Amino acid sequence: MPRTTKQRLGSAALILISALVQAGAAFAVASSKSFFVYPKTETQNQVDDYHGVKVADPYRWLEDANSAKTKEWVEAENKVTFAYLESIPVRNQIKERLTKLWDFEKFGIPAQFDGQYFFEKNSGLQNQNVLYTTKNVQGPATVLLDPNTLSSDGTIALAGTAVSDDGKLLAYGLASAGSDWQEWHVRDVNTGKDLNDVVKWVKFSGASWTKDNKGFFYSRYDEPKEDSALQDTNYFQKLYYHKLGQNQSEDKLIYERKDQKEWQFEGEVTEDGRYLIITITKGTDPKTRIYYKDLSNDQSPVVQLLDKLDAKYTFAGNDGQTFWFLSDLNAPRGRVIAINISKPSVIQELIPQAAATLDEINVVGNRFFANYMKDAHSDVKVYSLSGKQVGQVEFATLGTAHGFGGKRTYKETFYSFEGFATPATIYRYDIATNKSSILFQPKVTFNPADYESKQVFYTSKDGTKVPMFITYKKGTALNGTSPCYLYGYGGFDISITPFFTPSNLVWMEMGGIYAVPNLRGGGEYGEEWHQAGMKAKKQTVFDDFIAAAEWLIANKYTAKEKLAIGGGSNGGLLVGAAITQHPELYAAALPAVGVMDMLRFHKYTIGWAWAEEYGSSDDASLFKSIYAYSPLHNIKAGTSYPATLITTADHDDRVVPAHSFKFAATLQAAQAGPAPVLIRIETKAGHGFGKPTSKKIEEASDKWAFLWQNLDMPKPAF
Repeated sequence: MPRTTKQRLGSAALILISALVQAGAAFAVASSKSFFVYPKTETQNQVDDYHGVKVADPYRWLEDANSAKTKEWVEAENKVTFAYLESIPVRNQIKERLTKLWDFEKFGIPAQFDGQYFFEKNSGLQNQNVLYTTKNVQGPATVLLDPNTLSSDGTIALAGTAVSDDGKLLAYGLASAGSDWQEWHVRDVNTGKDLNDVVKWVKFSGASWTKDNKGFFYSRYDEPKEDSALQDTNYFQKLYYHKLGQNQSEDKLIYERKDQKEWQFEGEVTEDGRYLIITITKGTDPKTRIYYKDLSNDQSPVVQLLDKLDAKYTFAGNDGQTFWFLSDLNAPRGRVIAINISKPSVIQELIPQAAATLDEINVVGNRFFANYMKDAHSDVKVYSLSGKQVGQVEFATLGTAHGFGGKRTYKETFYSFEGFATPATIYRYDIATNKSSILFQPKVTFNPADYESKQVFYTSKDGTKVPMFITYKKGTALNGTSPCYLYGYGGFDISITPFFTPSNLVWMEMGGIYAVPNLRGGGEYGEEWHQAGMKAKKQTVFDDFIAAAEWLIANKYTAKEKLAIGGGSNGGLLVGAAITQHPELYAAALPAVGVMDMLRFHKYTIGWAWAEEYGSSDDASLFKSIYAYSPLHNIKAGTSYPATLITTADHDDRVVPAHSFKFAATLQAAQAGPAPVLIRIETKAGHGFGKPTSKKIEEASDKWAFLWQNLDMPKPAF
């Protein structure tokens, strides 16, 4: 549909009359303001009883994503949404700028296996990253696997890789159309050709090769029903060993628990090849169990090493029978401990808890690389195996470092470093000299020095100090007139540290301010910070976010009429709760793939696992607090809600699209103000992983165009 410029009607929305009529929508005019009339959504008399409380669910039928009626509704909503978005006069201009800024080489962190290096690279606008291999990490490299050749639209993504110890074989997982389901294959590194091995129905699992390179361990679920693979609950994961050359039906079952349908298993072979470490989780509970199997004896049993579920244990490496772990046992911000499996009750502390949160530990070159979060940015220290600090990785500014992988015999390791206005640069770290050198630095068409990032601390509702990053282009007005995009997450022990995306850079070029608060529920300050935003305390997360919005307004970074909020997944829940609790505080909202129906989230795919974080409506003691903030159930008819663009995808089998479908239908019916409430439903895409570059650019163009239109922004200068 052609894009044309039309007169702006009011400050809230541009309505392209002819386009909307053609799309099957209409509008009415009241008090000189424009109101949408959305595609009609049927209601049904569905009422559920939750512990004596009657709760209506009139759009329950939208949960059936495969029904013809739901598909018709999706098509009708998309027609209205895309007609609106394509009518915004600056959308093409934004897309062109996004495309230009996105077009630069992006490098992944190299990994070494017996002198063979592997790394990912994207030439700029390739839909998927390409996997390369080389004997000289600074020399020419050969394409080993290009996912862009596997589909015409770039919707098949590389979901995981595992290289054999000798560097000669690559096991790799592929995900289609954004689904969490993966299919694994094996490629000969020297010839670049696949073997006949195929492993299916893998989800939430990587692969780990045995030392003899004859096979690998992986976890999978039973094959689901074909017509409901994207909606059925995922229970009873099992750990298998796949031997090269054999059919998957012959794979050896290593471990399962028929009495624990929610347990999930991750198998990892120790660097010396002696043990299989089995990390067991239940849902999203950060606490873990650690079992192991002695691989020197095929008949050896699985031994329960740490089975109390008293803390989080992340395996870092071993020295014979001594296993090293990052753990929060009696240390909510993390420490490094050693356990000799001959005396498992004795715990030796190697690196004690510090003021900063220990986020990651790696063993390379007989050193511990400890990646701390210090007020939500990286601080990496180097320790001897006895726990003495022997080095510090120096960074020029606040940012995020990832990597530091390798083996105990290596003399080098690699890492990336990025910030809100600085794309990821790849560094080589010389272990002997404790010095970093640039390996890959992207060549970009903007100057990072033109942007400013700062960290502030504001006070939440209960008096807690919460950090927030604020980034903007130098010269941006800080007098309450600038548009601001407030992005948050706040859950699942996930920390939001500085990261780069061309999309946010375009927003700042448009004159926007980008703000990211480190809400409770995340892991920025350890397990205590996480638990402060869980279950019955979930409202604390929303209070932190609302306080961030109020602080930005009070301190003249923006105004209510210029403030937009956004977040995805658990962050979509955050945005949904924010606009239903304080619709007057924001001008626009971008909830993406959000968990909006808090009473039924546990009934689909992996949703049951989130009960460890949220609780569940099945629990009478938690129902009241969940119901009190569930976005779907707190929409009030006759309320003026901010301009809202809901985004989801038809192949999202993590947060099923029914959450967004029902939320959109309910919010459209309730909207009493002139601002649009639209839903953008992507096809052949999922929760976000593996989304092609072309789709990312299209979606970002629509988001920023929507905000431009509804925040009354001037035409971009680029």
